Amino acid sequence: QVQLTESGGGLVQAGGSLRLSCAASGRASIAYAMGWFRQAPGKEREFVAAIRWSASSWKYYADSVKGRFTISRDSGKNTMFLQMSNLEAEDTAVYYCAAKTSSGIMSLSNGYDYWGQGTQVTVSS
Repeated sequence: QVQLTESGGGLVQAGGSLRLSCAASGRASIAYAMGWFRQAPGKEREFVAAIRWSASSWKYYADSVKGRFTISRDSGKNTMFLQMSNLEAEDTAVYYCAAKTSSGIMSLSNGYDYWGQGTQVTVSS
């Protein structure tokens, strides 16, 4: 089992920045990759970014956040980060971190085995 806990959400003005963290505990070493997803009110959960746990140079971003968001991880602390810059009102959502234990399409939420409880990000325009 892997437990995931997100933190760092909050209220920020458009154009501002936030840094989300996701701390993994339990059997964090079984993770093949970790990712961030988000869900806005009335919308489906969507992929944001993913990173291979053992090969942090491998990163994948949704087109909507490419160039504005940066995913990273500190394997020694079993923690993943999402640095969000130049935030837009459309980025407002609950952000979830997730871990997958096998390879596959990184952008598909049903490929992830463990999920955090989510953290709210609100961007005011």
